[in-house]
Amino acid sequence: MKYTSLPLVVILFLSFTVIAQDKTFTLEEIWGGAFRTEGFESLHSMNNGTQYSVLERDNLSGNTSIEVYDYASGEKNRSIISTSFIADLNSFQGYEFSADEKRILLSSELEQIYRHSTRGIYHIFDIPSNSSFKISEKKIEAPLLSPDGNKVAYVQDNNLFMLNFLTGEEIQLTSDGKKNEIINGVTDWVYEEEFAFVRAFDWSADSNKIAFLKFNEKEVPEFSIDVFGNQLYPNQEVFKYPKAGEQNSTVSLHIADIVSMASDQVKLGDYKDFYIPRIEWTADPNKLSVQVLNRHQNNLDLIFVDATTKMASVVLNEKDEAYIDITDNLTFLEDNSFIWTSEKDGYNHIYHYKENGELISQITSGTWEVTDYYGYDTKNKMIFYQSVENGNMNRDIYSISLDGKNKKRLSQQEGTNDAEFSADFSLFINYFSNATTPYKFTLHNSTTGELVREIKNNQALLDKLKTYAVLAKEFSTIEVNGEVLNTWMIKPKDFDPAKQYPLFMFQYSGPGSQMVKNSWNTANDYWYMMLAQQGYIVACVDGRGTGYKGAKFKKVTQNDLGNLEVQDQITAAKQLGALPYVDASRIGIWGWSYGGFMSSNCLFKAPDTFKMAIAVAPVTSWRFYDTIYTERYLKTPQENAKGYDDNSPINFVDGLQGKYLLVHGSADDNVHVQNTMRLIEALVQKNKEFDWAIYPDKNHGIYGGNTRLHLYNKMTNFIKTNL
Repeated sequence: MKYTSLPLVVILFLSFTVIAQDKTFTLEEIWGGAFRTEGFESLHSMNNGTQYSVLERDNLSGNTSIEVYDYASGEKNRSIISTSFIADLNSFQGYEFSADEKRILLSSELEQIYRHSTRGIYHIFDIPSNSSFKISEKKIEAPLLSPDGNKVAYVQDNNLFMLNFLTGEEIQLTSDGKKNEIINGVTDWVYEEEFAFVRAFDWSADSNKIAFLKFNEKEVPEFSIDVFGNQLYPNQEVFKYPKAGEQNSTVSLHIADIVSMASDQVKLGDYKDFYIPRIEWTADPNKLSVQVLNRHQNNLDLIFVDATTKMASVVLNEKDEAYIDITDNLTFLEDNSFIWTSEKDGYNHIYHYKENGELISQITSGTWEVTDYYGYDTKNKMIFYQSVENGNMNRDIYSISLDGKNKKRLSQQEGTNDAEFSADFSLFINYFSNATTPYKFTLHNSTTGELVREIKNNQALLDKLKTYAVLAKEFSTIEVNGEVLNTWMIKPKDFDPAKQYPLFMFQYSGPGSQMVKNSWNTANDYWYMMLAQQGYIVACVDGRGTGYKGAKFKKVTQNDLGNLEVQDQITAAKQLGALPYVDASRIGIWGWSYGGFMSSNCLFKAPDTFKMAIAVAPVTSWRFYDTIYTERYLKTPQENAKGYDDNSPINFVDGLQGKYLLVHGSADDNVHVQNTMRLIEALVQKNKEFDWAIYPDKNHGIYGGNTRLHLYNKMTNFIKTNL
């Protein structure tokens, strides 16, 4: 076995723990927000490139405002709006400027629909006249200002509307919208969850046309959730949810011409069973880009539609043996050439294409991944991006010219660096953290990367943590099944290598994920420190199928989810168990969602390795999960029944020998509680002992009130009793 520590992180770990004291973390503090970091809320770079705006709240009065600050000095320049001066608006939760920054869209009374979608009350604030008005008395979805700032389009009751501020005219662009049948302008459940795509319409550059998608979900099977509430009888939420192999919504593309008041459907081609995961107008107001993806998600066409003739032509085709990830990285330049990211050389990189789809150049290259695309500076012809060039557990910010030359690393500190660029790309705010440094916000020159000033840090949190027994992560690598895998470990404060400690493992393991990264603590990390304070070693290993090591490493689990990933966790547990300071008879594992699917399989398939497992909101059979996610990795059950059944925990309950805790929220719209109920039935029929908990009316996140505190108390007690 090879287990190699990374010297720099260990040094940081040692130096940090020297000043740490003995105060222990409590679940009440962790889930009460005692260790939250400070940051910015709704930061927007102003068009002048020298100022930015943020949303601020007055804790005493409850008023919210938009304040403008100078980048260079940090001084407040002005207050644009405050709810203390708006009669019918007590507060707002978000804002969006028009392109000319003369009008602001304000959101309030937001209510969550699903993971990404909300509906709420929206106001328009007109800066020149210092006046505001409400768009609709009813709650609306996904409003979007037109490029000229004179109109807004939005969805209400599954129909698309447009309001003209200059004339006061409201136009209903569709009339066939109906719950669980027809959706116009926003996506259905599965698109939203798996393509992270809610607003399914876009304005043309001249503000005269709106392209939108229509979802016909009449034939999609329904799923129902009982919502128990506090009334005598529960309510039932019924929505369309296509499980693997079942019927998807039929999606169609339409273009509404606001000037001629006409709306036409666009025929994209001879596609039989397909997705439209993105639409976006190009720099040309008569040319729309549409991405069409086959059901297997391994063949993607980028199509340009002529808005005048409604003719569609494929300008770029991407194929992959496994699948193609959908991103928002498509950028159109002034000449309508475009920037695109692709894994076609085995790693995610940036490419530049002519308007007709002819490749101009591959801009970035190497055995590393581009992890974020920030944008293109038209004046200096520079691209800004984030990558893992400095190690796949880190993130750095880079600039590179459009011709692929003059690459420069703009971030200096090792860890996780993210960026928010000014409108003219002359400056950027660096969001930095690592395993021992909470978020720091610093302003930098975009040409040189040089520090301009520090904006905000979390020194107060660091000072607070000096009184606690902070136990930082030790980052390492471990050789497992022929691969070098990233791992971290947290050891007890008074760690003695001559003693043996129980080992508690955490993982997620889903395709493209990453749990081992050099960034600041999540709430779970404080929980792990609390467990370590009580004598446990906590470890995490990112196995095969996880991300940021290239397409081959990520896609090796294709058509066989839960096989290689489980092998890696079992092998890693055995190798870690062979360390002299680990008690191999006391190894546990836990995970949430995909991680719960994994922890269940590990316990059932390796009873000689794992003493206990916790599974929260687990998928227990991929037959129960949605089309887009599941078929991306497994194809359909009709095509690949073996891939679905050979690794379903339901089929391996006979192997349960250790202690098992199974947890789910009854109103989980994502991973349905059906998964847990079917697994429970299988366990009962095999007469297996286990513990379980159902949280009423809680979704996939299982939160609200004291719910998280209760859940983590339950899990902590289960660990202390059984490990």
